[in-house]
Amino acid sequence: MFGVQPDMLPANGLQVEREGMEMSIKVIGTGFGRTGTDSMREALAILGYGPCHHMHEVIGNEEQKRMWRALAQGAAPDWNQLLSGYVSCLDWPSAYYWRELIEFYPNARVILTYRSAESWWESFEKTIAAGLEQSVDQESLGLALIARQVFGGRSGDRAHAIACYEANVRAVYAEVPPERLLVHALGDGWEPLCTHLGVAIPDQDYPNRNSAAGFRSRFSLN
Repeated sequence: MFGVQPDMLPANGLQVEREGMEMSIKVIGTGFGRTGTDSMREALAILGYGPCHHMHEVIGNEEQKRMWRALAQGAAPDWNQLLSGYVSCLDWPSAYYWRELIEFYPNARVILTYRSAESWWESFEKTIAAGLEQSVDQESLGLALIARQVFGGRSGDRAHAIACYEANVRAVYAEVPPERLLVHALGDGWEPLCTHLGVAIPDQDYPNRNSAAGFRSRFSLN
């Protein structure tokens, strides 16, 4: 797994200024939904990198839905507005824009949450793909971004979806400088994450959240 040592962290605590504005995002996630992103969201909050922007934040907030829908439909991004008040971001919708985000926040650490492609598909098919199939709002963020842009309208096609997943993993490996990147697989726990961020390991178990059953009961991608 990739990572950095604490003494490699910049002295400014990962925050930089662009055009006189202090940037807030310190951690950017590049992994698809259903790769342990909700557990990572809680882990980052425990480590002091919260609030963390995640689809969980969008679903319950009409203004967030409006802004991210507009972006998915072609509006120019205003990352400071879209991510205002957040210290980290992962999962869709932000993970779709990871290339833009790692350029806009050049000192942010990058995390690729990862599981095997087959394992990912088994979870994705039962949760997000099933939700997209049931969506009736053609302007929903789930359809506009995940179904159409991430998967080209073929989110229910197993071979195609797995190919998209694997292509994203390859792109992250190829395009993110290794000194910025941590690949965090399911089950890796605290140690590689804390080393990557240069923080102490908490005296509690790494979070384990968002089972398939829990996802179906809590989330709507409209």
